[in-house]
Amino acid sequence: MRNITKTIFILTCVSLSLCLAQKPTLQPTDLVTVPTAGLIPKGSYIAKFYLFQGGGLMGGISVGISDRFMIGVSYGGAQIVGNQNINWHNQPGVEIRYRLIEESLKFPGVLVGFTSQGFGEYIDTLKRYETKAKGFYAVASKNYDFLGNLGLHAGINYNPVEREDGDSDPSFFVGIDKNLNSEISVVAEYDAALNDNASNEISLGKGKGYLNAGIRWSVVENIHLEVDFNNILLNRNQMKYLNRELKISFIESF
Repeated sequence: MRNITKTIFILTCVSLSLCLAQKPTLQPTDLVTVPTAGLIPKGSYIAKFYLFQGGGLMGGISVGISDRFMIGVSYGGAQIVGNQNINWHNQPGVEIRYRLIEESLKFPGVLVGFTSQGFGEYIDTLKRYETKAKGFYAVASKNYDFLGNLGLHAGINYNPVEREDGDSDPSFFVGIDKNLNSEISVVAEYDAALNDNASNEISLGKGKGYLNAGIRWSVVENIHLEVDFNNILLNRNQMKYLNRELKISFIESF
């Protein structure tokens, strides 16, 4: 019964987005795993649905409280799809974002935030996700009109929570998004993951950082499908192939 309740919670995060018909413009709030300085409009909400390796499933919903402030919650687990015991995440993830500086012609937008939601399976023995959450972060984003929109992003982060592996160094990330036409865009990011490169037996990273990329398709104005290719550098012990993941997102207004 407990597993059924949790599964219903995840699916509800996605199905809520189909209830209303207004379609505000979606800003890129994230690349693959790293945030941007983008926010959804005030009075809007975005629901995201992730399918990842090992039959993993995660759902989340975020709400635009104001034009500068956004909050969100997410939850999921590994082996939900399949016939194995479900490995639920330890607890729901939460996120808070506030845009300090609006983007201008000369200067980037700057956003600060916190998220406890990592990616992949939650490893109970290490008290961490396969890809650690960003924790506290600050990110700057600047958009240019170059054969369609071109967005450049850079940020720093510090995760004080997932430190059971003895590595809690501050880190940084950079990324880019580019519209190819009105429906298709590509995203790429590099997360240095300096808090996941310790030279001990329990560290997952090998010091290369995480290079991820994705292709997004706006099926209609408020429904987006995305195929991601994660860990291209194979920055993980005993890993031979990159991860292929699917993401679906919906945005609506209240």
